Amino acid sequence: PLREFVRPSRTTDATMNKFFPDGTKLLKSKNEEVSALDVLPKEGVVGIYFSAHWCPPCRGFTPKLAEAYNAIRAAGKSLEIVFASSDKTDEAFQEYFAEQPWLALPYANRAHKDRLSKKFKVSGIPMLVLIDAATGSVITTDGRTALSSDPEGKEFPWTPPTLQELLGDVLLKPDGTQVNREEALKDKYVGIYFSAHWCPPCKGFTPILGETYKKIVAKRSDFEVVFVSGDKSEAEFKSYHAGMPWLALPFNNKKGTAGLNSAFGVSGIPTFVLVGPDGKTLTKEGRAAVGADPDGAEFPWLPKPINELDMKAQELNETTCFIAFIEDATTEQTAAVKAALTAEAEEGIKAAAAEEEDPDMIFLFCSNKGGMGKQVRELCGLGNPEEGKVQLAIVDVEDNGAYYVFGGGAVNAEVIKSFKSDFKAGNLERKQLK
Repeated sequence: PLREFVRPSRTTDATMNKFFPDGTKLLKSKNEEVSALDVLPKEGVVGIYFSAHWCPPCRGFTPKLAEAYNAIRAAGKSLEIVFASSDKTDEAFQEYFAEQPWLALPYANRAHKDRLSKKFKVSGIPMLVLIDAATGSVITTDGRTALSSDPEGKEFPWTPPTLQELLGDVLLKPDGTQVNREEALKDKYVGIYFSAHWCPPCKGFTPILGETYKKIVAKRSDFEVVFVSGDKSEAEFKSYHAGMPWLALPFNNKKGTAGLNSAFGVSGIPTFVLVGPDGKTLTKEGRAAVGADPDGAEFPWLPKPINELDMKAQELNETTCFIAFIEDATTEQTAAVKAALTAEAEEGIKAAAAEEEDPDMIFLFCSNKGGMGKQVRELCGLGNPEEGKVQLAIVDVEDNGAYYVFGGGAVNAEVIKSFKSDFKAGNLERKQLK
């Protein structure tokens, strides 16, 4: 997520080995297998193309990608692509790969393909990820959109614009007065508020956000919000913005509006995203943060190592989740479990940061007998909460709905560490979500 707005950093220890470790074999053709180390470029761009023959959008996009691939390489630019197949059989893979001019991960290497899909949170295909071959930094996970808007590859390697570029030079006050974006947002935490007048949930959340905004800016000067409109006309935009206390992206900045929606993956409104002074995304769950902390006491809502399940429910579909169910646990049990979860989470965060990655697992606790916890209990067959009992589950929806449960007994720090280690080692019994 952070890489959506921060241009790739040049480091020496982050390489393509993160994606294709030493010993990885790739196909140049049906019968020619080569070492990834030998064929992937050391400079330029490597694309990972998630696609499948059975997918109509994929079959429509693949010829366009092939045309751009050939043109870019003919122009002397360094580009290689690796096809990561979601085909259902090896025969379908071979037929589809025969139409493609680039490399492919062997179909039999399903585990490697699944790791890549999970790493990039592939939820739909076709998807094209572009990576800086020299550093291993992700340039963009939305290469498909980039190429579709630039089919001749003139803007290759399609490095995403920064937040500043998307916002443009001019923002608007509620009365329509123009302000300089750089001056207005310099050294500030910036909330990007996607909303529209026609949207009932937006009209309900806007005054709540407005009160929180006023409380925060009354105490500190390093916070601003920018309204990104989804209104259907400029008149509606002006009317809606006039009742807000913050700035707005001009309604006619359609490119900026589209770019911000795309970069933050906005799929519904209202959405409230918070970005730090350094341009890094702090949270895309600003709406939940405001709801849980309307006074802004915990602003800027920095990521916590562990969270209540209900606060991170959307992560269940995107990330491996380690969940401790403590609804009826004692005060002592709750404190011990949270401390153990925090230790494991912080260890994972530190290790991921060293690799310039996001953690591959998040740690959650469930203290609410209703809400998402009740649903997850049902899906995992955990039954109802029991007094003085802590239950553990690891939910990995991206692995075709897999989950794992702790076999029983007292839960302590050692048990939590072992449960996590056994999962990573593949030693737990895989179960299927109901």
